[in-house]
Amino acid sequence: MTPHELALLFVAVALVLLLSGMPVAFALGVVSVTFMVGFMPAANISDLAEMLYHGMSDFTLLAIPLFLLMGDAIGKTRAATDLYESAYRWLYRLPGGLGIANVVGCSIFAAMCGSSTATAAAIGAMGIPEMRKRGYSGGLAGGLVAAGGTLGILIPPSITFILYGIVVEQSIGQLFIAGIVPGVLLATLFAIWVGYKAHRDNRSRRGDTGAIAREHFTLAERMESLPRLLPFAVIITVVMITLYGGFATPSEVAGVGAFATIVMVAIVYRCWRWPDVKPIILGTAGESCMLMMIIAMSFLFTYVMSYLHITQDMTQWLVTLHMSKWEYLFWMDLLVVLLGFFLPPVAIILMVTPVIMPGLLAHGFDPIWFGVNMTILMETGLIHPPVGLNLFVIQGIAPDIGLKELVLGVLPFIVIILLFVVVLSIFPQIATWLPHAFFKH
Repeated sequence: MTPHELALLFVAVALVLLLSGMPVAFALGVVSVTFMVGFMPAANISDLAEMLYHGMSDFTLLAIPLFLLMGDAIGKTRAATDLYESAYRWLYRLPGGLGIANVVGCSIFAAMCGSSTATAAAIGAMGIPEMRKRGYSGGLAGGLVAAGGTLGILIPPSITFILYGIVVEQSIGQLFIAGIVPGVLLATLFAIWVGYKAHRDNRSRRGDTGAIAREHFTLAERMESLPRLLPFAVIITVVMITLYGGFATPSEVAGVGAFATIVMVAIVYRCWRWPDVKPIILGTAGESCMLMMIIAMSFLFTYVMSYLHITQDMTQWLVTLHMSKWEYLFWMDLLVVLLGFFLPPVAIILMVTPVIMPGLLAHGFDPIWFGVNMTILMETGLIHPPVGLNLFVIQGIAPDIGLKELVLGVLPFIVIILLFVVVLSIFPQIATWLPHAFFKH
């Protein structure tokens, strides 16, 4: 069998298993072990456990369960509710103020945990019932929270940036900083759309009982909510100063953030008894095991691809294609979007980045910029079918919102994300200016 035929067979088998509905980690593991048995020396099989251990022994990966712990500690206590209610009290005067409060809540929550599904679940459990009670359509309410949850993998700290930095050997600190401006801009665009859509819906239903309700909070009531935001501000400030001040590595920063969050929920929300702590620990353990299994099997998958020279052949083929710089970027972006239909961001980064990165570097693209570009594109995979993990999270929270209505509600946000990618490609300084200025020597 020629190398090209072997590569096609390997990719085809992997796609069939992934599309069959088999869990991603198991699908990658099965195809890897099968090809190891069929096309590699037996000695490699005996080293399987050592290879998996070596792939998972990177100290930076410790940041993932710690950031997830931060998210679960906030999402499974009243901390998330206080965050949400405080934001709403200050934004209620704006058209679609409640929807904008959900965007702000998603942004702050994302900045503390780095997990999209955790963000969508925590904010959605509070925000969707409140929005629907005040006249927001199910599609707008669900689509907003699903899209807002995607900010979790862009606004630092970000789990995808950690993995991308490990794979392409780039500074995770620079990647975190590069995600700040695009994350804030995307959140702003989401808020603008929500305000416009809520205002338009309200005008069309004025005088109807289904119109979006308006509320009023006195200055005293708004000031009373500020102390609730103080713990979050303190934790975010500590995490940012510790990381960007060069005082600690990302994993150590995650430890600082997780410890501070646990102390906060224990002191402020009296969450220290085992019945209160148990769902936080179990939730973090479950999410961490799922992600670590995918990461371990993805490392094995890429090892087999490299050993069989599939990665090298595909890389050489991509580099030798007679395409301009922008043509190459277009097809690589399209590949990331298509893979997002059935693969989570973690698997896409670990499986695809080693293949396409040499060509991107040959065409002169900044790897830090592409990390942001790739992360934003992978956001769409979390909110479009057939996988759309955040869509399933929202349906679990609000099962009466039909999938069709939810997809129509999230479609404008997908358009916003894709248009933003175009702008980011034309003006890469949006992502690169801040890290270059911060790390300028």
